Amino acid sequence: KPTEVDVLAFIESYADTEQKRQDSFELLKIMEETSGHPPQMWGPSIIGFGSYHYKYASGHEGDAPLIGFSPRKAAISLYVYSGYLGSEEQEELLAQLGKYKMGKACIYIKKLSDIDVEVLKRMLGSTIRFLRDKYPD
Repeated sequence: KPTEVDVLAFIESYADTEQKRQDSFELLKIMEETSGHPPQMWGPSIIGFGSYHYKYASGHEGDAPLIGFSPRKAAISLYVYSGYLGSEEQEELLAQLGKYKMGKACIYIKKLSDIDVEVLKRMLGSTIRFLRDKYPD
């Protein structure tokens, strides 16, 4: 759920290295420009941009950010991949992204310079379009 915690204060206190802080501030700019939404804290550690309301066939529903990230200790977690089946576009973008590890719902990077930022921007746009199409307001 969205919170009122200050995003900049969170980055200053949570990002454990200067590199992670710098990368986090750059990701703020990239994601705000791409999404058109200001950053907002979601829960205790996710910085999200925009939101959508989902409802699964099981009846479970809720709200989530369209895109986001978290400067975690082990790596920066990017919540930018929708993982929708049959998306050649997303798979092609992943192949071009650079050095990362894949989680179930996120992409982990050590530092922003490990990936192609232009490819990341295209992935952000692709994910936002998919989520808006799948979960229209």
